[in-house]
Amino acid sequence: MAKLLEGKPLAEKIKEEIRKEVSTLEKKPVLASIQVGENAPAEAYVKSQRKTAENLGIEYQLHRLNQETTETELIQFVQELNSDKAVNGIIIQLPLPSQIDYKKISQFILPEKDVEGMHPANMGKITFGKAKILPCTPAAVMELLKETQVDLYGKEVVVVGHSEIVGKPLSLLLLDKFATVTVCHIGTSKAGKLEEHVRKAEVLIVAVGKAGLIKGEWIKAGAIVIDVGINRVADKIVGDVEFEAAEKRASYITPVPGGVGPLTVTMLMRNLVEAAKLQQ
Repeated sequence: MAKLLEGKPLAEKIKEEIRKEVSTLEKKPVLASIQVGENAPAEAYVKSQRKTAENLGIEYQLHRLNQETTETELIQFVQELNSDKAVNGIIIQLPLPSQIDYKKISQFILPEKDVEGMHPANMGKITFGKAKILPCTPAAVMELLKETQVDLYGKEVVVVGHSEIVGKPLSLLLLDKFATVTVCHIGTSKAGKLEEHVRKAEVLIVAVGKAGLIKGEWIKAGAIVIDVGINRVADKIVGDVEFEAAEKRASYITPVPGGVGPLTVTMLMRNLVEAAKLQQ
């Protein structure tokens, strides 16, 4: 039976380190959050961010813009925050209204204020192993793997999902640890090869957003399973992996909810402190 890799205790440990870092800074770091329009999931995330920030001695500024805000207006507002020396980090809450392209907007945030690690300059630094600011979810996954004390050198690691925010940057971080990385996606699935790759995985990370995509019986005995997926099925939140069956075969597995999720906001705050240090 697998050991549960729970995010909350690890998040608390990292928060303690962040508090110490904050106390060494010349001034309290400031995170500016932009929310365009009203959205229930965004509201919940904002609430979580504010609570965590205040708990860590970080100032959290929420800027609410109306639903009709244009791309040009949002870019102009981002540039005002870029030039505000009191602001150390900028985050744009998702989802955005249909008239705004997030990929376009994210490129206007200064790389040194990009606390989500999504600016092309920050993404590029991952390729060279020089990134100080990492995308939050991949950073959370790496922290969970560190907690297992696994030596990734030469390990067969399979990442299912190749999104810009998780799969792609995560595969680069794993390569930096000399893991043997296979990235699977819809093409792998359509070719009928997903099960074949998953069965080989000594470390399996799944970030697709499709409940029960990975069958528990596919899990290699003793594998480490990190399930990033969050799906609502009836009145339950579940991951992308069939948890009960996988738990019997894995050595470590993340619960959903309670695994990767509790760490992502903590990684955001760690990025902010890193950004403040770079600016000061």
